[in-house]
Order: sequence, then C-alpha cells, then structure tokens
Amino acid sequence: MTGPSIVIAGGGSGGHIEPALAVADAVRALRPDARITALGTEKGLDTTLIPARGYPLELIPPVPLPRKPTADLLRLPGKVRAAVSRVREVLAAVDAGAVVGFGGFVALPAYLGARGRVPIVVHEANARAGLANKVGARFADIVATAVPDTGLPKEQLVGMPLRRSITGLDRQALRAQARQFFGLPPQGPVLLVFGGSLGARTLNTAVAAALPELLRAGIAVLHAHGKSGEPAPPARGYLGVPYIERMDLAYAAADAVLCRAGATTVAEVSAVGLPAVYVPLPHGNGEQALNARPVVAAGGGVLVDDADLTPQRVASELVPLLHDPRRLADAGRAARSSGHADAADRLARMVLELVGAAPEPQTEVMRPWRER
Repeated sequence: MTGPSIVIAGGGSGGHIEPALAVADAVRALRPDARITALGTEKGLDTTLIPARGYPLELIPPVPLPRKPTADLLRLPGKVRAAVSRVREVLAAVDAGAVVGFGGFVALPAYLGARGRVPIVVHEANARAGLANKVGARFADIVATAVPDTGLPKEQLVGMPLRRSITGLDRQALRAQARQFFGLPPQGPVLLVFGGSLGARTLNTAVAAALPELLRAGIAVLHAHGKSGEPAPPARGYLGVPYIERMDLAYAAADAVLCRAGATTVAEVSAVGLPAVYVPLPHGNGEQALNARPVVAAGGGVLVDDADLTPQRVASELVPLLHDPRRLADAGRAARSSGHADAADRLARMVLELVGAAPEPQTEVMRPWRER
C-alpha cells in the first residue's frame, strides 16, 4: 500500500524551513513509507536547505506579502493566481493527503491552493502570527502554535518542532568533545553568543567591550558574530566565528547563552536546558519579547531590552550566573521545563491522524484534537 503523501510549505527563511523539515523527519520516523514533498521558491534558503535534507522540492512563483492584510495584497492577483495554480498542479501530481504550512510567502499560495481540495494544517512559530497564517487559519483543519495566545482561531499549543539532534542532545556527554571541537578550555564556564546568520550589532558591540572583564572572570566565550558582523579582538579564551554549523556542539560546550529571541532560538535554547539572556530585536511587532516570555516566566532566562545591553549589563547578568553552579542548574531545568521538546512528533502524529494514517498504537497526545 502506498504511504501517505504530505506536502510541507515552509520556505523562505530558516525560521520557516527548519520546523517544516523537523516535522517531515518526524512523519518519516512514524511512517517510513510516507511521501514528503516540499514547496518553495528560488528565493531564500529553500534550494539549499531542503534538498540537502533529502526531500524533493517543487518550486512555485513567489508571492511577496505585506505585513498586514492591506490593499497591497489585492494588487497581486496575477502573482497569486499563478502561484496557486502551480500549487494545485503539485498537489494533484503527488496525490497530496494534506498540506502543512509554517507561514511565509510560500505558505499563503499553499493554503489557497489546498482549500477545498485537501486538509490543511497551520503551524505558527511566533507569538504574533503573520499574514499567511492568519489567512490559512481561517479554513485550516488544525492550527498548532509554538507559544500560547497567538490569537489564531482553534489554536492548539504544541511547541516549536525541532531537529532530533537538538531535542535528543545530551550536553553533558558531549561536553568534552564539543569544547575540543571549538578549541575551548576543557574546564570553566563558557558563554555562547549568537544573533542569527547575519549576527547582531548590539550583541557584538557589547560583548567586545565586556570581553576583558569576562576573561578576567575565567569565562571563555564562543561568539558567532554573523557574516557581516565583526568579532572582538583576538584573545586567549575567545573564539569568534561568522557562523556555527554545529549548533548541537555549541550548545554542549556552553553553560549559558546571550542571544536574540527569535522563535527557533528560544525553542532550541530552552529545549537543551541552557539559561539565557534574551535580547529581543528592537523593531518589528514586538514578537521576540513575547516569544521569550514563557521561558523567562519559568525562571529559565532574563529579558534585556536592546537599548539596555551595555557592556556593564553583559557582565552584571552573566558573570554571577556563570560562577554559580546551583543557579545555572536551576535555571537550566526551568528552561527545559518551559519548552516542548516533543513538538515535532506531536505535530507529525496530528497530521497523520488527519489523513487517516496514524501509527498504532495511538497515544494520549492525539486525544485533545479528536475531542475538539
């Protein structure tokens, strides 16, 4: 018998692609015969990340989206029609059983193309939903969220789907290997600093200025400064790199994190049990602060406004924390307890049940959706 055919739509940025691929991996783990097809465009990271994970990629015309449902959307009928038509071709060609979207300019045509044809599942990563998911949620069969109270109809909190290399990470077992990999001291506290693939100027500047005090306190620093960012001046105990490919080893090497508060960042850092100082982006709709609020409320981190991240604040927040093993352990446990490490598996099961292909035995995680 042919396995279920699932189409994922999470192209554009890593924040959309990574949870989509995590769910795809989880579906395959539950149903090895499942057929997964990814929708994407030539823009963004689609053509790089998706084929590298072994999934076929079907390209559709990009549909640039306004941040809010304004008249701008109505000025794109030709692009929308072309993208929706292409989506429907793909759905028919792969005999799709469901479309699972994760927001962004790939998801909106996917939702519109699937409407009335195949079941739709929406996953929203952020505390404030984007336009594509606001539209898709209106007629979706399942609306899953990474954090509570997004305002989407029928939302079910499942958490952020993450790679198994993160959710199954044993930091203690990998600690020595990870530190050797990066050339960090085998003993003593390590601070991990990162701000995304492009870096974060505020974090880079504050860390560079605070570095002498951190090093005097015996704290080593692993700093991903971004492709366009500047590292701190060279120093013993400091490693500055543009980008970290092995984030699993970076997490294993670290004792605490200084980072932004994007949805994936917050989910990964809390899932591996690392306390963090979260510095939300100062622009946008304020979603980054909301993303970090649950883990901060649980005691797994602190929020610092971008404007308040001075070198003195870096030192005052992190030096006492990194020299207090009990506090580190308590904050790490609180961070882990606030997360949803099983989110990819839970959402995969929900999708498979929706298409009548759930593996046996069915688990308790399915009950809330069935009883809606």
